Amino acid sequence: MNVKRFDWVLNGAILFLFGAGLLSLASTAKNLFWLELAWGILAAIIITVTANFDWRSLTSYRWFITGVYGFSLFLLFITLFFPAIRGTRGWLPLGPVKFQTAEFAKLGLILILSYFFARRHVGIANLRVIGKSFLYFAVPALLILAQPDMGSALIIAGIWFGYLLVSGIPWRHLFAGAVVALISLALLWNFGLKPYQKDRIMGLFNPNQDPLGVNYNVIQAKIAIGSAGMWGKGFGQGTQVQLGFLPVAQSDFMFAAFTEEWGVAGTTVVLIAFFVLLYRIVRIAMASDNNFSKLICLGTSLSLLLHVMVNVGSNLGLMPVIGVPFPFLSYGGSNLVVNALLIGMIQSSAIHKRFS
Repeated sequence: MNVKRFDWVLNGAILFLFGAGLLSLASTAKNLFWLELAWGILAAIIITVTANFDWRSLTSYRWFITGVYGFSLFLLFITLFFPAIRGTRGWLPLGPVKFQTAEFAKLGLILILSYFFARRHVGIANLRVIGKSFLYFAVPALLILAQPDMGSALIIAGIWFGYLLVSGIPWRHLFAGAVVALISLALLWNFGLKPYQKDRIMGLFNPNQDPLGVNYNVIQAKIAIGSAGMWGKGFGQGTQVQLGFLPVAQSDFMFAAFTEEWGVAGTTVVLIAFFVLLYRIVRIAMASDNNFSKLICLGTSLSLLLHVMVNVGSNLGLMPVIGVPFPFLSYGGSNLVVNALLIGMIQSSAIHKRFS
C-alpha cells in the first residue's frame, strides 16, 4: 500500500468536509451519526484500495469502460420497477441499505466520456463525435428523468457540457448545441417535469409565494443562514434545526444547518476546504502524463463543483431545490461511495505519475 505517497492535502480537505458534516449530524441527527461514520470508513477503504491500482491501463480495455457504463444504465433501468421512496424511483434496496443509482450513473458517464474524448479529442469538430458523446449523456439522463430526479439529470448534463468545452468544440457547434438545449428544456417543461418540480422552479422567481408550501424549505434555510451571524449559535443551538423548522437538514439543507450553528466563519472554512480540494485535483490533472487521467480529474471536479453550486444556491434561494447534496458534507452513502471511487482514481494518478 502506497499510503505515504497519497496527496495528503487532498485527503485532508476531504476529511475536514466529512468531519464538519459529522459534527452537524452529532448536533442535529444523532441517529444518523454512526451510520454516516460507517459510510466514511467504507469510503476511506475504497480510496485506499482504488488508489493503489494503476488506472492508466484502463485505456487499453474498452470492454471494462463500456461494461461499467452499461452496468450503470442497467441499474437505472431496474430501479424504475422498485417502489418509490419520497416520490422517486431512484433507490435500489441492498439489504438494510438503499443505493441511489443515479450516483453510480455519474461515475459511469465520467468514465465513458473520459475514455471517449481521450481518443477522439482531435476530431471534436466532427458532428458525429459530438452526437455520439451526446448519446452517452442522453440515455442515462432520460432514465434518471423517468425516476424522476431532475437534480441528477442536470448534474450529468453539466458534466457532458463541461467535457465539450475543454475538448475544443468549435463555437458554431456550441451555438447549435445551445439551441438544441433550449428546445430540449422547452420539451422537458411541457412533457417531462412533474407539477411539483415546476412549482419549485416557479417558486425561485416568486420567493414570497406560498410560504407554507413550495417556498417553505427555502425560506427556513434563509432564516437559518441569515440568523447565524459571524460565529453562529453554537453546537446544538440552531433553533431552525433543533425545533424542526428546517426540513432535510442532514442532506439537501446541510449547508444551512451547519451555517446556523457555526456562522459565517465556519461556512467560510468549509468553502475554503472545498476549493482546496478542487485545486489539488486540478494540480494532479496538470501533472498527469495521459489524457484519460486528466479527463477523469476534469469530470470529477465538474461533478463536485456542480453539486456545490446547486446545493448552496438552493440553500440561498438562488436556485430551485432539486435534491442535490453537498459532497462529503451532506449525509448519504451513495454519493460518498461514488466520490470515493473517483478520488481513489485521482490519487492513483498522482501516485503512479510521481513514482513511475
